[in-house]
This record gives sequence, structure tokens and C-alpha cells, in this order.
Amino acid sequence: MGCRNAGSARFPVKLAFCCLLAAVMAGCATAPPKNPSNLCSIFLEKEDWYVDARNAQRRWGIPVPVQMAIINQESSFVEDARPPRYQFLGVLPLWRSSSAFGYGQVKDDTWEWYRTKTGNGGADRDEFEDVVDFIGWYAHQSFTRLGIAKFDAYNQYLAYHEGHGGFRRKTYLSKPWLLRVAQRVAATATRYRRQLSTCQTSLERSLASD
Repeated sequence: MGCRNAGSARFPVKLAFCCLLAAVMAGCATAPPKNPSNLCSIFLEKEDWYVDARNAQRRWGIPVPVQMAIINQESSFVEDARPPRYQFLGVLPLWRSSSAFGYGQVKDDTWEWYRTKTGNGGADRDEFEDVVDFIGWYAHQSFTRLGIAKFDAYNQYLAYHEGHGGFRRKTYLSKPWLLRVAQRVAATATRYRRQLSTCQTSLERSLASD
């Protein structure tokens, strides 16, 4: 009797601890920007993102608006985004459609390729700084291997989605929905570029004054 009472008394404590731990972990997560449709709003809210994206542009040459348009499309700036799970009978969750994860929805093997080639072995797909560097690196590969201009958001996204082999084989031509998505990414990049031109000076001034 005494042992059962002790166990039942410990259960609420364990439950409370688990709830507290979950709350702390949720609090540590980086929330998506409040206004993802406006690049100035994003960078005013998350100044460190601007620094990270600018550094990736300086290193790899892919414009900040193109980087951000790809991330917006892939994850809506959700750090731990994953593909949905398949469901059995529309109810029971099964496996996911791919290993894609994080801001850039990068698959396991592609991420390992990046980490090996760049020596950035500690890079994580849910770290914004690492993901913009990956996107810059991948776009540089698309430029050198496929000749896609780094400012060409439309074709850069097609190569990003289909892989370099798929782009060479033009697999995207059989996917009208993907062509529409690439057009949307290109339009977002154009809008982001216009927006950034109105606030980049103030962003730089703010960084210089820190």
C-alpha cells in the first residue's frame, strides 16, 4: 500500500517535469517571422538573419532575396519543418515522404554532401546561419555544374528541388505544378529585392552602430 502511494505521488511530479521541459524546449525554438511576405520586416525583426544571409551572399555570390525566397517556399521559415507523414486509412500516421528537414527542407544525403565538401561538420538544418550557407553553396554548385546564374531564382529553385541530375534530365518538364512553384519563388525573389532596396542602408547603418 505504501509503495503504491509513493509511486502515485511521484507520477504527477514526473508529469510536471516533462511538461516544464517541453515548455522550455518550445521557448528555445526560433519563431517564424511575423510578416514573411516583407523582407524588410523579416530583417528588422531578426537582424542576425540579415547578417547570416549577407555573409552567405559574400561567400557564394547568391543574392540575399534569392536565398530568402527559397527558404520561404521550402519551410515558411519554420526551423524544424518536415514533410507530412503518409497515413494508413487516412488516420494512422506512417513514415514521411522523405528525409527533408529544416529551414531549407534538405535531405539527409544532400546535407552530408554539403558538410563533407565544406568541412562544416557541425552544421545543422534547423540553424538559419547554416542553411543560408548551404543554399549559397548549392547555388554555386548549380552555377558551376549547370551554368545557372546565381540571380536566376526560377532555375536555381528547379535545380534545388530536382537535384543537378534531375535538372540535366529536365524532369521538371513533367511536373507542371513544380514550374508554377518555381515561378512563385522567382516572383517572391523579385519582390524581396525591391523591398530590400528600401531598407538595406538602414540595416547596414544599424549594424555599424552596434
